[in-house]
Amino acid sequence: MSRIGNSPVVIPAGVTVEINNNVVTVKGKLGELSQEFSDVTIKVEEGNVIVERSSDKKDEKAKHGLYRALINNMVEGVSNGWTKNLELVGVGYRASNQGQKLELALGFSHNIVLDIAPEVNVETISDKGKNPIIKLTSHDKQLVGQVAAKIRGFRPPEPYKGKGVKFVGEELRRKAGKSA
Repeated sequence: MSRIGNSPVVIPAGVTVEINNNVVTVKGKLGELSQEFSDVTIKVEEGNVIVERSSDKKDEKAKHGLYRALINNMVEGVSNGWTKNLELVGVGYRASNQGQKLELALGFSHNIVLDIAPEVNVETISDKGKNPIIKLTSHDKQLVGQVAAKIRGFRPPEPYKGKGVKFVGEELRRKAGKSA
């Protein structure tokens, strides 16, 4: 039994949900998202989106919870948006942006220039005495996570000193260095 799939998705004010030929389209103040679905029935009733499955097959049970979670993320995204914050830990690590171009100095012989998708807003915060922070905001949760993972992949945090690109609030497993 899918516990996530059984709970309805509440549609907040200002958000519309349309279902057309196995495609759910969610529109809100921040944008529009659509998701194709199969093996489940999706209905809009009394300000709620309800996801139902026809049988208890393993594949249908898995998709029941999956599509409910995807629709919930879409509704949340177009009404409030999603944010990921990345922190650059290390001497000389810097980040700056001009529009949708993000320039990273991560200790390599060259700077990394990354073109960010137009749906994602990027902002860099550099305060004196604090680590630089990259703030990514969008209505698409999957896209924000993908861009953040790509940036983190350039220099993942290492376990000895903790240098690298990490998510704000991420707990790192630190290792002890050499014992003398």
